[in-house]
Amino acid sequence: MTYDLTPRPLNPADKAPAMTWPNGARSALFIGFDVDAETAWIGNNPSNIDRMVTTSHGGYDARVGIGKILELMEELSLKATFFTPGWTALAHAEVCEGILKAGHEIGHHGYLHKMPDREKLDETFEEIDRGFEALEKIFGIRPVGYRAPSGENFPELLAYLAKSGIRYSSSFRDDILPYRHRSAGDRPGLVEIPVNFAFDDWNFGMSSRTSPRPLFGRDTVLPLWIEEFEATHAWGGVTTLVLHPQVSGRPMRWHILRDFLRHVQSKDDVWIATGAQITDHFETLEKERKASSV
Repeated sequence: MTYDLTPRPLNPADKAPAMTWPNGARSALFIGFDVDAETAWIGNNPSNIDRMVTTSHGGYDARVGIGKILELMEELSLKATFFTPGWTALAHAEVCEGILKAGHEIGHHGYLHKMPDREKLDETFEEIDRGFEALEKIFGIRPVGYRAPSGENFPELLAYLAKSGIRYSSSFRDDILPYRHRSAGDRPGLVEIPVNFAFDDWNFGMSSRTSPRPLFGRDTVLPLWIEEFEATHAWGGVTTLVLHPQVSGRPMRWHILRDFLRHVQSKDDVWIATGAQITDHFETLEKERKASSV
């Protein structure tokens, strides 16, 4: 496969439109959890299957993490989007069913959390199909949102997702407002709810014996999150969280997350919404703009 490496200038039509949030809110908060469980450790590193202590990091999701995160969401009366690999749903069906029963949105996160690979389109598309099958089997629903495992994507995958019924993605890092990807054939492109890498808890709270790195505590993480949120709020953007129950479901980190969410809730001008709700709002604004321009 050959690639066109010619830089493409930003098309004005691709820029995020001026955004207004519901109920006079100044900004939005999108709480997204990646329920990777063991797939975070075996999807891209199959040899870890035989490393039981390594994969036990992911086992924390089903044993403790998911339950504690659901408790936190109930305590704060918040709804979130849980991007769930198909393998996780099948392997930990009972605890995963609790996510849907609590009224949260289920998003697509691949099947085995394999990084999408443009050199292996058949394998990449199979990951999407198997993920849908598993999520439909366990939850009885077909998700409309997708977050790329290991945070990667490419044009063919975006088109396949649109063809498969996905309406929005939350993977890209190039804006603070939702926007629409270029059209995929005869279908509109996906709505993108961009991610801010500063809100990925894996960066601060996960290490490994094979690739050790320091862990960061409250004095680092909470001020960073609050300051980044406050700046995004002032700019009228969406603060998108990339959280993992095997990280933020740990005792100290659970308290960091709770304190951050309480800080956001202390404001009266932040719209806290799921990915599907943000997408619905974005598409409503699109229709209104088109109607007013006729």
